[in-house]
Amino acid sequence: MENTRPGLVAVIDVGSNALRMIIAEIKSTGKSVILENVKKSVRIGRDTFASGRISIPTIHDTCEILNNFVKLMKDYRVKYYEAVATSGIREAKNRNYILEQIRVTTGLEVRIINNAEERFFTYKGIREHVTESPVIRQEGVFIIDIGSGGVEISLYHHGSLHFTEYLKVGSLRLWENIGELEHKTLDFPKVMEEYIESRIYLLKRQIQSLGIRNFIGLGGELRNIYHICKGVKPIGKDKDVESVLVIELYSKLMVMTVEQIMKEYHLEYEQARNLLPSVILLNSFLQAVSAETIITPLISLRHGVLADIIDRMYDTVRKADFINDIISSTRYMGKKFGIDEVHSARVEELALTIFDQIEDIHNLGERERLYLQIAAILHDTGKFIDHNFHAIYSGEIVRSQDIIGLSNRELRIISNIVRYHDEEEPQHFHDNYNSLDYQDQIMISKLVACLKLANTLDVSHKQKIENLKIVSQEGKLHFIVDKRDDLVLEKWFFDDRAKFFEEVLGWKPVLLYKG
Repeated sequence: MENTRPGLVAVIDVGSNALRMIIAEIKSTGKSVILENVKKSVRIGRDTFASGRISIPTIHDTCEILNNFVKLMKDYRVKYYEAVATSGIREAKNRNYILEQIRVTTGLEVRIINNAEERFFTYKGIREHVTESPVIRQEGVFIIDIGSGGVEISLYHHGSLHFTEYLKVGSLRLWENIGELEHKTLDFPKVMEEYIESRIYLLKRQIQSLGIRNFIGLGGELRNIYHICKGVKPIGKDKDVESVLVIELYSKLMVMTVEQIMKEYHLEYEQARNLLPSVILLNSFLQAVSAETIITPLISLRHGVLADIIDRMYDTVRKADFINDIISSTRYMGKKFGIDEVHSARVEELALTIFDQIEDIHNLGERERLYLQIAAILHDTGKFIDHNFHAIYSGEIVRSQDIIGLSNRELRIISNIVRYHDEEEPQHFHDNYNSLDYQDQIMISKLVACLKLANTLDVSHKQKIENLKIVSQEGKLHFIVDKRDDLVLEKWFFDDRAKFFEEVLGWKPVLLYKG
């Protein structure tokens, strides 16, 4: 099911408690029209969060539902699809076997996405469907996406993504983690609230200090919360729920059992069970955000994946905005690890200048340029742990982070670039480097070569040079700079790191300066 410019597309979300699919027609304007929106419940998350493995019966049920999805896709003659899996499969010990059985049984190639990719797609959906999105991003907005496995939270401040975090306190996971306490206390809702507060109190302090007044709520339970609070079923895309109504609902649920919630609000057991933790989470964060209403756009991961497909097809303005979000969140991460921000910015500027001026030599593209930029920002994070071996620790830090919009493969690539930015060079006996395929290894080495030279040009952290211009001449690259101070140290490091650059790219860098 491949096509370079699809008209009809399908997006499948293999979630923790449901399988969901939308079939959409993408117009020549870049807008989309949803033709089908289907959902079927599964026990994937319940299996994974309880035992760490997905059971055979659940696998069979999943494949049967997905086969029905495939039949519907064929009825529509869909030629392009994307299928993604989240925490339910991502955290299962037998996930590879599950994905292979899905492939063999249904023909679907399902891609596991990490938390950061999940947030990225969801926020693309917000930008597509929340009409006032540009305004509230500038004013500042708190976003919470309550899933079965975890809660994704992000905060925009002065138009930029200030931070983004993933917390393992999803509605289904909470029951699997502490559900046994329900029969050991007369006030289980209070116990659940205390458990949630123990994991979010530091973040609440950060949020509270910024005075944010806009609040967006996402997740499957928001539809039920809207219905209960407003007394009507949600219709359309953008809906608001007054915060006071959510707080009133919280007060009611805190003295009710799951059975009472089912009866009072006419919900199925699973819906009633997940309602309590979802409302507790909303109430907890409402205490940190001065918002009169919660915007509930009623969009989900699959809407964001669809928006991403459109971005790749039409190179939209939204695409550039989200690249800025990636960079903004990277800078925030650097601050957390105490980097020298002035030095980091200078190395970033120099690395991108080198990349841009030798693009005919390295033959890399826009995405690779982004990897270099992120690596330049984060190259010194390891000094937070150990100055002597900071490059190794910097690589480990990057590899362990969730950077919004980046896949696990991309994080491995950037962690390698960061690791080798200083004295060390990539080696085939290094597992972190050797685990990647040949093309990725070559790309990493090219970007490392650029970052090494950029770092040497501010090795003193004193920003001694400006106006870098690169001129090719007889197999050499003349790095011509204006200097503001003595460059003995910088030239010594530059000449040393130039050897690796010449070996990788075939051109010998030579540092020349005026002034």
